[in-house]
Amino acid sequence: MQLSERTLGGWLEHWAETTPDKEFLVYSDRNLRFTWKQFNRRVDDMAKGLVAIGVERGTHVGLWAANVPDWLTILYACAKIGAVAVTVNTSYKQTELEYLCENSDMHTLCIVNGEKDSDFVQMTNAMLPELKSCQRGHLKSERFPYMKNVVYVGQEKHRGMYNTAELLLLGDNIEDDHLYRLKSLVNCHDVVNMQYTSGTTGFPKGVMLTHYNIANNGFLTGEHMQFTSADKLCVCVPLFHCFGVVLASMNVLTHGCTQVMVERFNPLLVLASIHKERCTALYGVPTMFIAELNHPMFDLFDMSSLRTGIMAGSLCPVELMRQVQEKMFMKVTSVYGLTETSPGMTQTRIDDAFEVRCNTVGSNYELTDVRVLDPETGEECPVGVQGEMCCRGYNVMKGYYKNPQATAEVIDANGFLHSGDLGIKDEAGNYRITGRIKDMIIRGGENIYPREIEEYLYHLEGVKDVQVAGVPSPKYGEAVGAFIILKDGADLQESDVRDFCMGKIARYKIPKYVFFVDEYPMTGSGKIQKFKLKELSLQLSRERGIEII
Repeated sequence: MQLSERTLGGWLEHWAETTPDKEFLVYSDRNLRFTWKQFNRRVDDMAKGLVAIGVERGTHVGLWAANVPDWLTILYACAKIGAVAVTVNTSYKQTELEYLCENSDMHTLCIVNGEKDSDFVQMTNAMLPELKSCQRGHLKSERFPYMKNVVYVGQEKHRGMYNTAELLLLGDNIEDDHLYRLKSLVNCHDVVNMQYTSGTTGFPKGVMLTHYNIANNGFLTGEHMQFTSADKLCVCVPLFHCFGVVLASMNVLTHGCTQVMVERFNPLLVLASIHKERCTALYGVPTMFIAELNHPMFDLFDMSSLRTGIMAGSLCPVELMRQVQEKMFMKVTSVYGLTETSPGMTQTRIDDAFEVRCNTVGSNYELTDVRVLDPETGEECPVGVQGEMCCRGYNVMKGYYKNPQATAEVIDANGFLHSGDLGIKDEAGNYRITGRIKDMIIRGGENIYPREIEEYLYHLEGVKDVQVAGVPSPKYGEAVGAFIILKDGADLQESDVRDFCMGKIARYKIPKYVFFVDEYPMTGSGKIQKFKLKELSLQLSRERGIEII
């Protein structure tokens, strides 16, 4: 098997030429449909629009939106001209948005109205007050010197911002020959996507991923499920996450099949889309599948067209996978990896026995070298012996943006990326994840890094010390727990802690449980034993009559 050196733009143009009239992108709820040829044309028009406002090779373009129709248009437009699409989590609040825009040297930010309780337009104006008085395309921000444009993805007009229609009109001023020249400069080893992920220090880092990284990872992911151009994949996972943009979109892009989109997760809309479009595959985190199976209208929809999909993002319960197979007719696979590995390192295959698909994360991706290494010696662990999951190969990121030190901390001298996760390899070559070296909390598929929340809570008046750890949750796998030691004389309630976080950090990061304690469990050398905080949370909950949900 050989890896492809075709760029994302090259793949798109390949299918636009090979199967021009085949449906590529479908929004079933609004009957919006693009063929490969139609979508490719819109991408070219969008690319010229971006060039018209100063986007060029290497420019960073932010995408802050749910799975709206032009999300993928902007991604592929950036890919064609050599720009970098920077994905922004739709749960981000003011502080997180500003950090990302500053750290990424963002040139253009593309936004929608907002999500849930977040007003993206208001937050963008708060970050860039100059928008109200500057001419579009001539933004001058002292704090964000690289930022030149804000694009509203839609028809509404906002002071200081372009909207989509205006951007496409501006593109008429760019000659096709100029666009072709820019396309010719793009190389498969160029960075095309930057996704922000937190580290153990708690400060998000920009993971630089190339065309080569994500296109090949998407292709092999599809191969493990025996995808062909006849497949229709229902995508209800967010595109800002590697699950959506790589495992889903890159799979569709490299197999020439159809992507049936759900703008934001709604179990009824997912079921209706599968029924109407006769989808053959479905992705989701466990909580999504639970919501679909337990929807009161589930039995009204025909799921018989489904054959496969991916359940990933957190621990996949065996009984849930069994119900999905029996009631949704799917052979579900699991993918293990992290953003830094594009993201897939291992995956179960559609032909694997049910027990393998339920109890392991499968075997390594082709043309990658996955090993379980002893965290102390760096030597490979024997079969059945726990060690750190590490990976070397085409899928390893180019590095963290402007952070060579952090890059060197996770990619060793032999080229192995260290995941921080503990795992075991069995006799058949399949892997099982057994724990984590780092403190990361996984809540319903969202990665949460305690240090980031700790740093924020230290600013709350009355807090002497704070430790954040995962609390076992039947619903989400883990929930966020804050263990706080108060300053002498301080009087804080649990509600005070949550109120301090509300609107300032993403809702999923806000501590679900707050415990005020006098001390932390420590090792003999004075290090805090975070794993014991989980046990402490259960003990304190029992004592106080708190139900863990």
